[in-house]
Amino acid sequence: MTYENSLVFARACDQNDTLRTFRDQFYIPQVNGKDAIYLCGNSLGLQPRTVRAALEQELLDWQNLGVEGHFHGQNPWFKYHELFSEKEARLVGAKPGEVIVMNNLTTNLHLMLVSFYQPTPQRYRIITEFGAFPSDQYALETQVKFHGYSPDEAIIELKPRPGECNLRTADMEAVIAANADSLALVLLGGVNYYTGQVFDLAAITKAGHAAGARVGFDLAHAAGNVVLQLHDWEIDFAVWCTYKYLNSGPGGVGAAFVHEKHANNPELPRFAGWWGHNQEERFQMKKGFLPMVGAAGWQLSNSAILTMAAHKAALDIFDEAGMPALRHKSEQLTGYLEYLIRDLHLPETSLQIITPADPTARGCQLSLLIHQNGRALFENLTAAGVILDWREPNVIRVAPAPLYNSFEDVFCFAEILRKSWEVVNK
Repeated sequence: MTYENSLVFARACDQNDTLRTFRDQFYIPQVNGKDAIYLCGNSLGLQPRTVRAALEQELLDWQNLGVEGHFHGQNPWFKYHELFSEKEARLVGAKPGEVIVMNNLTTNLHLMLVSFYQPTPQRYRIITEFGAFPSDQYALETQVKFHGYSPDEAIIELKPRPGECNLRTADMEAVIAANADSLALVLLGGVNYYTGQVFDLAAITKAGHAAGARVGFDLAHAAGNVVLQLHDWEIDFAVWCTYKYLNSGPGGVGAAFVHEKHANNPELPRFAGWWGHNQEERFQMKKGFLPMVGAAGWQLSNSAILTMAAHKAALDIFDEAGMPALRHKSEQLTGYLEYLIRDLHLPETSLQIITPADPTARGCQLSLLIHQNGRALFENLTAAGVILDWREPNVIRVAPAPLYNSFEDVFCFAEILRKSWEVVNK
C-alpha cells in the first residue's frame, strides 16, 4: 500500500476496509465527550457489546436453576470448556483437543512448567529472552529454585547485540545450540511485550528440539495479534491470556496449548485437579487420577463461568472476522502508523521506533523510545484523548487493533503526537 499523510486518505482506507463494521460491535471509551483514540488493545481490549447479554444468560441460569445449571442451562457448565475447542484452536493453529480455556496465564504457565521442565543434573538450564515480562521471569526463577538450582546459573537470557534493540533469530539459534548439552527448556514470549518484536517461533522450536530441549511460549501478546500454527510448528506447549487483543475483560480467563504428542500421554508429570479427571467418572469421587484426553487433562477446578462467558462472546466476534483478514488489516494499519510517525521527521536521538520495521517481525504494536520528556509527552497525549500505555523507563506503546481501530484513528493520533511534541519540547 502507498500511504498518504492526509485525513482524506485515511477515510478512504476506512471506506474500503472489509472489517470496518466490527468497530460497531465494541464500546469506545469517551474522553472529553467524544470517542477516545484507543490504542491500548495490547494491554486491555475493548468491551464487546455482546458481553453483557452473555453474562446475563449465565446469571439467569444460576438464578433460575441453581446447581442444575451445570447440566440443564442454555450452555451447561459441566462441559462449558468444550464451547471453545474449535474456535480457540483456529485462533492459534491447533487441533481442538490441544487447547483448553482455564485459570489465568501465570497459573497455566506454572502448570506447564511442572510438566515440561523436568531438570536433571545434566540438563537443567532454561533459555529465555532478556527483559521478558515479569510474570515469566518470576515463574522461571521460582520453578528453578523449587528444583534446587540457582536462577543465575540455570537461566540463560538472550540479549540483542550491542547497539541493537531486537534479537536476531540466528543469534538465538546459536545460543540454543551452544548450550545443547545442558539445556532442558526454551521458554520465550511469542511477542516481546516491550519492543513488540515477533519471534520466529517455528525456527526457535526447531532449534530447541535439535538441542534436545522442550520448547514453550507465552503468547499473551501474540494470540489474536499474529497468525500462529502451534500444531504444525510442533511447539510443546503455550499459554496466553484473553484480555489483551482477545477483548475478554480485565483479568479474564487464560488458555493453554499442549501438543497432541504430549496431551494424550497420561504418564506425563502434572499437577492434577478433579476437573481434569475423566469426566465420565468424575462424580464417582474415587482415588486415582485419570486425566481427560488432550489439554483438558490439565484442568484443576470447575470452570469460572462468568469470565469464560465474556471470552466466549469476544471469541465469537474474533472467529467471525478471521485471523487472516485481521492480520492483513493489522499490517496495513501498523504500516500507516509507522509512515506517519516517520513523516514527522523527528531525529532518532529524540524519538526512536524500537519495534522491527519488517512487518513479519511485528504485530499491531509500535514501541516508541522517547529520549527526552517522555513522561510529559505521554501525559499530554492522554489529556488530548489518546489512550495508550507507558512502560518504564521511557517507552510509549502504540497498538492499533484491527477489530476496532481505524485508519482515521491512526491519522488523528499522529496529528496529536505532532502537536504534543511541539508543546513538551518547545
